Amino acid sequence: MKKDIHPTSYRTVVFKDIATDYTFLSKSTAPSKENFTWEDGNEYPLIKLEISSASHPFFTGKMAYVDTAGRIDKFNKKFAKFAK
Repeated sequence: MKKDIHPTSYRTVVFKDIATDYTFLSKSTAPSKENFTWEDGNEYPLIKLEISSASHPFFTGKMAYVDTAGRIDKFNKKFAKFAK
Protein backbone atom coordinates (compact mmCIF):
# COMPACT_ATOMS: atom_id res chain seq x y z
CA MET A 1 0.00 0.00 0.00
CA LYS A 2 1.30 3.47 -0.87
CA LYS A 3 2.29 5.74 1.98
CA ASP A 4 1.18 9.37 2.41
CA ILE A 5 -1.68 9.27 -0.13
CA HIS A 6 -4.54 9.70 2.33
CA PRO A 7 -5.46 13.12 3.75
CA THR A 8 -4.47 13.84 7.31
CA SER A 9 -6.52 16.99 7.82
CA TYR A 10 -9.72 15.36 9.09
CA ARG A 11 -11.79 17.71 11.22
CA THR A 12 -15.21 17.65 12.81
CA VAL A 13 -17.90 19.20 10.59
CA VAL A 14 -21.68 19.55 10.59
CA PHE A 15 -23.59 18.07 7.65
CA LYS A 16 -27.04 19.55 6.98
CA ASP A 17 -29.67 18.01 4.71
CA ILE A 18 -31.32 21.06 3.12
CA ALA A 19 -34.45 19.08 2.18
CA THR A 20 -35.32 18.09 5.77
CA ASP A 21 -33.12 20.36 7.93
CA TYR A 22 -31.59 17.21 9.46
CA THR A 23 -28.10 17.87 10.84
CA PHE A 24 -25.41 15.51 12.07
CA LEU A 25 -21.85 15.80 13.26
CA SER A 26 -19.10 13.80 11.56
CA LYS A 27 -15.53 14.07 10.34
CA SER A 28 -14.49 15.17 6.87
CA THR A 29 -11.77 16.82 4.81
CA ALA A 30 -14.26 18.63 2.55
CA PRO A 31 -13.80 22.41 2.39
CA SER A 32 -16.48 24.76 3.68
CA LYS A 33 -16.99 28.52 3.76
CA GLU A 34 -19.90 28.49 6.22
CA ASN A 35 -20.00 27.76 9.95
CA PHE A 36 -22.69 26.30 12.20
CA THR A 37 -23.09 26.46 15.97
CA TRP A 38 -23.75 22.93 17.21
CA GLU A 39 -25.81 21.91 20.26
CA ASP A 40 -22.69 21.83 22.45
CA GLY A 41 -22.06 25.55 21.78
CA ASN A 42 -19.01 25.00 19.58
CA GLU A 43 -18.81 26.34 16.03
CA TYR A 44 -18.02 23.86 13.24
CA PRO A 45 -17.72 24.13 9.44
CA LEU A 46 -21.06 23.49 7.68
CA ILE A 47 -21.46 21.27 4.63
CA LYS A 48 -24.88 21.32 2.98
CA LEU A 49 -26.26 18.14 1.41
CA GLU A 50 -29.08 17.84 -1.09
CA ILE A 51 -29.95 14.34 0.07
CA SER A 52 -29.09 12.18 3.08
CA SER A 53 -30.54 9.17 4.85
CA ALA A 54 -33.22 11.48 6.29
CA SER A 55 -34.56 12.39 2.84
CA HIS A 56 -33.57 9.51 0.53
CA PRO A 57 -36.56 7.41 -0.60
CA PHE A 58 -34.72 4.14 0.09
CA PHE A 59 -34.37 4.97 3.79
CA THR A 60 -37.64 6.86 4.28
CA GLY A 61 -39.91 4.58 2.25
CA LYS A 62 -41.53 7.65 0.67
CA MET A 63 -41.19 8.63 -2.95
CA ALA A 64 -40.41 12.27 -3.72
CA TYR A 65 -42.49 14.03 -6.38
CA VAL A 66 -40.47 15.17 -9.38
CA ASP A 67 -41.91 17.69 -11.83
CA THR A 68 -41.36 15.75 -15.04
CA ALA A 69 -44.28 17.36 -16.88
CA GLY A 70 -42.57 20.74 -16.87
CA ARG A 71 -39.34 19.21 -18.12
CA ILE A 72 -41.11 17.39 -20.94
CA ASP A 73 -42.95 20.55 -22.06
CA LYS A 74 -39.71 22.51 -22.00
CA PHE A 75 -37.98 19.83 -24.09
CA ASN A 76 -40.82 19.70 -26.64
CA LYS A 77 -40.89 23.48 -26.97
CA LYS A 78 -37.12 23.62 -27.44
CA PHE A 79 -37.05 20.97 -30.19
CA ALA A 80 -40.39 21.76 -31.90
CA LYS A 81 -38.61 23.47 -34.79
CA PHE A 82 -36.96 20.18 -35.76
CA ALA A 83 -40.28 18.34 -36.09
CA LYS A 84 -41.63 17.61 -39.55
